[in-house]
Amino acid sequence: MRYQITSDSTCDLSPELLQRYNIRLLPLYVNMDGKTLRDGVDVRPDDIYAHVSAGGGLPKTAAVNLADYVRMFTELSAQNDFVIHICISLDFSCCYQNACAAAQEYANVFVVDSENLSTGQGLLVVAAAKLAEQGLSGAEIAERVRALAPKVEASFLIERLDYMRKGGRCSAVAALGANLLHLKPCIEVRNGKMAVCKKYRGSFEKCIRQYVKERLDGREDIAPELTFITHAAADANVVAAAKEEAAQYGSFETVEETQAGCTVSCHCGPNTLGILFVRK
Repeated sequence: MRYQITSDSTCDLSPELLQRYNIRLLPLYVNMDGKTLRDGVDVRPDDIYAHVSAGGGLPKTAAVNLADYVRMFTELSAQNDFVIHICISLDFSCCYQNACAAAQEYANVFVVDSENLSTGQGLLVVAAAKLAEQGLSGAEIAERVRALAPKVEASFLIERLDYMRKGGRCSAVAALGANLLHLKPCIEVRNGKMAVCKKYRGSFEKCIRQYVKERLDGREDIAPELTFITHAAADANVVAAAKEEAAQYGSFETVEETQAGCTVSCHCGPNTLGILFVRK
């Protein structure tokens, strides 16, 4: 059976994983300096950090448009028995709405709302690829991935709030207070939406160790196959600390490190790190 698993660029899977599972991505757009750029193609997170550090305004992200989806689905539906496309959460972007509108013309294209972002979405993309390898039909895969979406546990710890302040997601007073008190907010995805679930205090490495331990310690409801440690330009020592805590308090068969793409980078800024996995 011929098939193609596709996703929006927001899934933040590494090039190695994209190649391993033959995943095709459609890039979102990043508006920066009056130019419309493709996420991961024309612009990368380091470009955004350099732009903001130089005094530039915070870039804005925009959804994959209807025409992009139509072009891809037209090509792939003719070449494959089925196509599975997994979108960033409907509550974060209109990608899902655009993809559904484009897929109406093709009976063998199945669009899934991940109810998540970054590798919370990526976990579902990998799951869909593994189900396809087992020989399931497109409809069966879409049904199973939709059922899996609410079981994804995705969260990130943010070191600095200037990007969220620039983006209007927190006030200047709140950002100043957090900096003075060395507070690091933890952002969690709940029911497809982001919310602050806890604030940690201290150095970023200390907070990361506490955060990962609290996410994993004593948990018997976590699926052991795969976890992602996904970060936006985090220091190597911080990433190593997260891996050490995951090894000590988790029992994962595979821990994948990935870099956050432009969407997470625009909203959260550098030195953001999360551990993402699936509950049983």
